[in-house]
Amino acid sequence: MAKVGIVMGSDSDMEVMAKAADILEQFGVEYEMTILSAHREPDMFFEYAKGAEERGLSVIIAGAGMAAHLPGMCAALFPLPVIGIPMYTSALGGQDSLYSIVQMPPGIPVATVAINGGANAGLLAVKILAVSDDSLKEKLKAYSEKMSAQVQEKDRRLQETGYRNYKK
Repeated sequence: MAKVGIVMGSDSDMEVMAKAADILEQFGVEYEMTILSAHREPDMFFEYAKGAEERGLSVIIAGAGMAAHLPGMCAALFPLPVIGIPMYTSALGGQDSLYSIVQMPPGIPVATVAINGGANAGLLAVKILAVSDDSLKEKLKAYSEKMSAQVQEKDRRLQETGYRNYKK
């Protein structure tokens, strides 16, 4: 049964939302992915969000641009954590999305990651699930150690070659 729901209002968000799915897969976390518009198909949206807990979801990752109502509406209907991903928009560079998601009224929190922050949304979902899953917690520790080792390796190469000869 899926533990995380990934929902987006349009397939134009797929590239960013796929990064969340990639992280979940890396950690072995089951998920479902859906394209669903809160504005264009409100009845289907309400059914999705109200039935999410019954379907076994523990966290919803919702991406949205422009009006960015999807994460907030999920949070209004789903009693467990919602992570919002503000999408980059051509008109305002994603600031419109960011403000729409972070400026929720009291009582309806939405955790929010950076504009186009799909990977961090996936990691945050894993961290939320790891609170009650020791195997996920150990995988997160190993992930952090791997990131640290990668930075150390890059610095080692820099020290050996100097910045002029450093190749990414």
